[in-house]
Amino acid sequence: MSQEQLDHSSVLGKAITVLQAFDSNDRQVTLADLAQRTALPKTTVHRLAGQLVAARLLTRTAGGYALGSGLFELGMRASPERGLIEVATPFMQDLYVRTGETVHLGIPEDLEVVYVSKIGGHRQAAAPSRLGGRMPLYCTAIGKALLANSPDPVIAEQLARPLRRRTPHTIVAPGLLRAQLSQIAEDGVSFEFEESTLGLVCVAAPILDADDAPLAAISVTGPVHRFHPRAHATAVRAAAAGASSTLARRAHIIDG
Repeated sequence: MSQEQLDHSSVLGKAITVLQAFDSNDRQVTLADLAQRTALPKTTVHRLAGQLVAARLLTRTAGGYALGSGLFELGMRASPERGLIEVATPFMQDLYVRTGETVHLGIPEDLEVVYVSKIGGHRQAAAPSRLGGRMPLYCTAIGKALLANSPDPVIAEQLARPLRRRTPHTIVAPGLLRAQLSQIAEDGVSFEFEESTLGLVCVAAPILDADDAPLAAISVTGPVHRFHPRAHATAVRAAAAGASSTLARRAHIIDG
């Protein structure tokens, strides 16, 4: 981790604090709420928000402010996941056609899954995931696929932390979770049965680099009453393996 720290008292630091006050569920945030979330004076937030609007990093709404399209454009220019999404998308589309259920692509960051792509139709399940959203590694199929293929210190760090029970089905005993992760690493596929959200089940498989480190994972999620994850394990594993192979070929061409 970089030793450089953001100076929250600087103008830039305050502007970033305003941007970071938005979470993945926000459609808009009022000026008063931004001031409360940032602990900055309302006049300061109003001035900074005006500058961020001018830079297209925020946009004005009827009730306050929303994140602007300029952030998306900058993110796509800088995102190392852009190539990953391009490669994974055809495999995700194949899974969607096969299952008719919601397909996710997620990457690991700080013991969490960050969802970077999602395909779902009109009947997609009301999953809590959204693009840019985060969920814990230990209780999601996509997270467990990533965690099971992570280095031992990463697994040890996760197991040493409190495992919050999100539903009655969440595995919160470190020993049980470690045993499950060992099985996932052996099988190449993971499952979730209402462990993060009641009513949802999921199957996932990791996208690995040339050193078998997890770059991302692909999952299919559906409601427990109609989706049977084990029936689609082979297809999900094949999709992830196909994405891994394509990325490896691209890397070989670039290195060559």
